[in-house]
Amino acid sequence: MFTREVDWFSLSAVILLLCTAPFLVFFFVMVCDQYQCSVSQPLVELYSGEATLRSIWEKAPSFTWTAAQIYTVWVSFQVVLYMCVPDITHKFLPGYAGGVQDGARTPAGLINKYEINGLQSWLITHALWYANAQYFHWFSPTIIFDNWIPLLWCTNILGYVVSTFAFVKAYLFPTNAEDCKFTGNVFYNYMMGIEFNPRIGKWFDFKLFFNGRPGIVAWTLINLSYAAKQQELYGYVTNSMILVNVLQAIYVLDFFWNEAWYLKTIDICHDHFGWYLGWGDCVWLPFLYTLQGLYLVYNPVQLSTTHAAAVLLLGLVGYYVFRSTNHQKDLFRRTEGKCSVWGKKPTFIECAYRSGDGSLHHSKLMTSGFWGVARHLNYTGDLMGSLAYCAACGFGHIHPYFYIVYMTILLVHRCVRDEHRCSSKYGKDWKRYTDAVPYRLLPGIF
Repeated sequence: MFTREVDWFSLSAVILLLCTAPFLVFFFVMVCDQYQCSVSQPLVELYSGEATLRSIWEKAPSFTWTAAQIYTVWVSFQVVLYMCVPDITHKFLPGYAGGVQDGARTPAGLINKYEINGLQSWLITHALWYANAQYFHWFSPTIIFDNWIPLLWCTNILGYVVSTFAFVKAYLFPTNAEDCKFTGNVFYNYMMGIEFNPRIGKWFDFKLFFNGRPGIVAWTLINLSYAAKQQELYGYVTNSMILVNVLQAIYVLDFFWNEAWYLKTIDICHDHFGWYLGWGDCVWLPFLYTLQGLYLVYNPVQLSTTHAAAVLLLGLVGYYVFRSTNHQKDLFRRTEGKCSVWGKKPTFIECAYRSGDGSLHHSKLMTSGFWGVARHLNYTGDLMGSLAYCAACGFGHIHPYFYIVYMTILLVHRCVRDEHRCSSKYGKDWKRYTDAVPYRLLPGIF
């Protein structure tokens, strides 16, 4: 168990996000439902008096038991796949690391085990979706879009329930008390989390499940539902919708193919589980990461061949940079530097640090390959892909471009936060590393 004080700037940011984030999600979904995705029109109408907050609220679809049943079945099904269907795909997919895997060392020095079966869950879910659409017809492929705002209320309920449960659990029965972080401020504790790896039983890990299952498995299904609605409304699916579906599906499949690698990333390795992850994974991710497809239902955009090719190229190059950069780091870690990167033996800086139990550990920070170009070039690739999703929607509205603005803020903040943590962890060794690799995201610029 450890504590830290919260500065006023961090506390103010936490309270601001707690108060505004739910309304921001509602706003971006509502403007499509009522204003054809125009961000400015509702603001103009509010200013002129043509609309009021109450009139906008009353026009929005409310909670329905149909949506509650859909969402309950969805989450329950993902829990069953996560807990009750051990992974077998790693036995016949070469190069895929599934099954029981070790996570990273926690601040208290523990190494948790995880059942990695996200790719299998994604395949089973989408196989059933396809079978229903083609053969069984139990429900319409547009079911998600048709219940979109009622589902927003359902996801909010789960997000707050999970976050509150994790908050109370940390005080009453934490999974590992030594990995709890208390700040003395209830708002910060609630949002950023207290427990590092809250679990129920041996295998139900809150972080892994909520980061990867209800939201990310649904991401591609949501996009497919958007495409089905576009077909229903207009009799065709635009090339922009196809691009969004394909490019985002590549990202989702990459996530699940590399789920074992994900155990070593900042979400699992450093973030505690609170409202930021609990509510964010249930609400923010599925509703705001899919804005492009939602926009295209209301504003079907048929891109020119040149525009479509440019978007595809940007998305694929961004994915190549993102994946190749992460692959180099993973290869370097697995082989402890005994590998080849860009045809050469990788260079690195040897670092030493101590875990919460006082034990001394050693680590290597790579300074060659993509990691010699910039310290977070994987984020640069991620941003290129994010921009491609937005550019697929054309330039008629700013609505679909919220995503690239958000991702830029998120990843730049993550850069700064990660580097502050590394500076505290590695001390002088980190200074040696930043001297060797001076840029964060853009070589020669930042």
